[in-house]
Amino acid sequence: MEKIDFLDKKILSILSKNARIPFKDVAAECNVSRAAIHQRVQHLIDAEVITGSGFDVNPKSLGYSTCTYVGITLEKGSMYKEVVERLQHIPEIVECHFTTGPYTMMVKLYAKDNEQLMELLNGKLQGIPGVVATETLISLEQSLKREIPIVLDDEDKKL
Repeated sequence: MEKIDFLDKKILSILSKNARIPFKDVAAECNVSRAAIHQRVQHLIDAEVITGSGFDVNPKSLGYSTCTYVGITLEKGSMYKEVVERLQHIPEIVECHFTTGPYTMMVKLYAKDNEQLMELLNGKLQGIPGVVATETLISLEQSLKREIPIVLDDEDKKL
């Protein structure tokens, strides 16, 4: 990956606070043209520095009141990719990570209620070949959600 410079970091900092800000406003804050911002953002997308954009939908507004993290233990770690293939067919799963520690993988999912959670666990997750155990952690409240900080320091200005 190419090194990102001060201007790239400044653009990322602005966009991470408000991805819907018009490029003309980003350009004004960075003292460059809109075309330069457009070109820089496209380059950051092409380089996979920016990996997405969109809206955050509140799951509760759609009836999903239970946020759950599930630690999954696999028979063999090498089964990870096959299990992920199966997990992709469960729309309530919004994240999946291959992990170190007591679990082979960790998933984040949303359920409408405890009955649906039980069906997801017993009827779907635990029925996947290679899954030998699950441990469920229910989130009582999300207190913090943010992007990784983009630090603008004097060293970057030299680039």
